[in-house]
Amino acid sequence: MPTTTNPTVPLSHRDLLDAYVAALATNGLSGKPQVTAIGFYYDKVDDQVKISLNDARQKTKNMRRDPQATLFILDLANPQRSLEIRAGVELRPDPDLEFCRTAGAKYGVDFHDHDLPGETRSIVVLHPTRILATSVGEHGMQVVAG
Repeated sequence: MPTTTNPTVPLSHRDLLDAYVAALATNGLSGKPQVTAIGFYYDKVDDQVKISLNDARQKTKNMRRDPQATLFILDLANPQRSLEIRAGVELRPDPDLEFCRTAGAKYGVDFHDHDLPGETRSIVVLHPTRILATSVGEHGMQVVAG
């Protein structure tokens, strides 16, 4: 799934990878977008954005069927600044919930507490195909493609 161009987040917007929330868009069964606010984890060691998702959720089903997604992060301190990561996705099982605990620690919660008995989780790894970093300032809109 990784591309040969390996787009990267520009330094000007890397701080947004530590944001608290993002919007994750996937393609629904009808082909229309399904967008959900979601917690995410930026793995600095692997330089990858990862998400812990319950396998019973529609988002996970959408990505199993159509392995692509867009993660949109809005700078809440400056809403004229944002980061959009368009990506192919890789779903990895998380049978021991190790990543679930790591991602949940960012939020001070255990995501698995919201799962029903017997439900499983996957690690969603984003492999960027296009990155757009946008800022609007005194010189108008600036878009940097990574």
